[in-house]
Amino acid sequence: MGALEGKVAVITGSTSGIGARTAERFVAEGARVVIAGRREEKGRQLAQALGEAASFIRTDVSNETDVEAMIAHAVNTFGRLDCLMNNAGSGSGYQEIATVDLKRFDEVIAVHVRGALAGMKYAVPIMAKQKSGSIISVASVNGTRAGLGGHYYSTAKAALIHLTRCAAMELGEKGIRLNSISPGPIATGAFAKSSGLEPHDEGKMVELAKSAIATVVIPRYQPLPYVGTADDIAQAALFLASDASRLVSGVDLVVDGGMSAGWPIAAVRDDRARFFKTFQIKSKPGIEAGSEA
Repeated sequence: MGALEGKVAVITGSTSGIGARTAERFVAEGARVVIAGRREEKGRQLAQALGEAASFIRTDVSNETDVEAMIAHAVNTFGRLDCLMNNAGSGSGYQEIATVDLKRFDEVIAVHVRGALAGMKYAVPIMAKQKSGSIISVASVNGTRAGLGGHYYSTAKAALIHLTRCAAMELGEKGIRLNSISPGPIATGAFAKSSGLEPHDEGKMVELAKSAIATVVIPRYQPLPYVGTADDIAQAALFLASDASRLVSGVDLVVDGGMSAGWPIAAVRDDRARFFKTFQIKSKPGIEAGSEA
């Protein structure tokens, strides 16, 4: 028996990347899954590949009517709702405060925060009747660590993490658990969008992302020498959707290879040595700091 046997899940933004891999993982573990996203052709292809355990509905999470229809589709198609995964999102581009586009900021908030809140709004009444449910929102390490992501994206993810905590405090008495997942850099086609590229060949974009992460992120920012993949996040989502996490709520599960814990020793080893060498040099009369004498 799979870890999600008999459960029904809705995954937004699941036509590619993390969402698509999570849908595959959930079905493999016995769940029936609603694939929700804007790319209709990709969504229908994935649903067809997954068979009778999957159904696609075109959904723009920034549109409340679409979100309401998405949740209704899950119940009408599969009879219940056990898990909602708020995964729909956009890339993290760089902006400067003096030139921010407030309309674009509103659009990012609409997808990452408002869309997740709308999902909660329509999922909660169903889960409350069942007296159980798991709502998972995909955030980011950029929601807690500044300087790496763009202002719009980072602010939206910070809000999403706190929204999840707030909702967890309200809904616990109804048997509903809410948690967020904060990935570090994950090799998906989303990096293409952030870089201004059109991801026509998603496989190629994933390989480019892997190369970039391996070159820049490891070991300067991330201590573990592995490039994160969509499956790493799908595995975390599987845990939070399953009964194995029945006592886990209000948690932001960080999946970033140790990146947000601090500075990898490989990145600071030379600086540490230089720091202590300065003390040694200064302790010797007549020798200036920085001298090799």
